[in-house]
Parts: sequence; structure tokens; C-alpha cells
Amino acid sequence: MGILRAPDPVDLTDVPFTYAEVGATRDAELPAGYDHVERSVVVGSGTADLERAAAAVFDWRAQRGVGLRVRATGPATEPGTVVVLTAGLPRLGYDIPCRVVWAQTTGNERGFAYGTLPGHPESGEEAFVVRLTPSGDVVFALRVFARLASPLARLGGPVSTAVQRLATARYLSAIRQATRA
Repeated sequence: MGILRAPDPVDLTDVPFTYAEVGATRDAELPAGYDHVERSVVVGSGTADLERAAAAVFDWRAQRGVGLRVRATGPATEPGTVVVLTAGLPRLGYDIPCRVVWAQTTGNERGFAYGTLPGHPESGEEAFVVRLTPSGDVVFALRVFARLASPLARLGGPVSTAVQRLATARYLSAIRQATRA
């Protein structure tokens, strides 16, 4: 997948995940053998900001905020939705296929996680969650376990890791901006 080939997300509906620990971003401890990223930022306060932040998360705004193009079989609110994120130019970009593994759409904590499918440069899972704290703050949190999977990503080594860190910072910024807009 990737350069000059744009996979149809529908064709990836039944493709197996590239890792065994599906749903583990919900566990108290992330699985061993992966790099872990846990970052959070206060994006607002009160119920109205929670609603705005949750809408932004479920509308793929974190991904769009990084500059990725989004093609999905459904909404992020539905487990099983396949999303193909594309970095770079149309038809010359790199496709990043994932599938939603869980979603929480109600209450004071809302969000979803997607897991990697074949063709993704990494293997693992990424969760995007907003929560209203007892003090009234709205916090957007990322929780990730992943390891480099594709030959290109492994060849890039430190550069691939730096790109992931930059994307994480931009995810946080995108949801903060969407909540304040």
C-alpha cells in the first residue's frame, strides 16, 4: 500500500490486525515489547468544551490537523470502521490503514482507538480520548503502544520516531484548537 496505490477502505474490513493485543489501550498497563506514548493536555473546561472536543475527536480532526487525508468506511464512533490515512500528495502519498477497535461515545470520558492493519508503517494501537475531570477541566489524552513495522519505517529509525513525536504534538494542538474554535 502507499505510493501510487490508494487502497479502498472497504477492501480492508476483514484484514487481520498487525498485532495481538487488540484493545489494550483501554488496559491500565500498556503491553510490553512496544514503545509507549502517553500525552495529555487541558483543552478547555466545562461540558460545552467536552462536547466540542469529543466532536472534534470523532470527526478525525486530530488526524486532519497533522495534515493527513482521511478516507473511512464509517464514523470513528463505530468499532470496525476502517480508516485509511494518507500522508503526502494525492496518488503519491503513503497510505496508513487502521481499524477502530473500541469507541466510548457517552459520559464524561469519550473517544476511540484504532489499530494498525497491513501496510501501516507501525504495528500497534492509538487511543484518542477526551474527559471531563471532577475539577471541570477537559483533558485530551493520547495513549499509544507501537513499534516500527514496515521496512521503510525501520530503515528510517530515528527519523520515523521523530515523525511520530511531531504527529503526537500536532494531534494535541489540533484538538485544543478545535475545542476553542
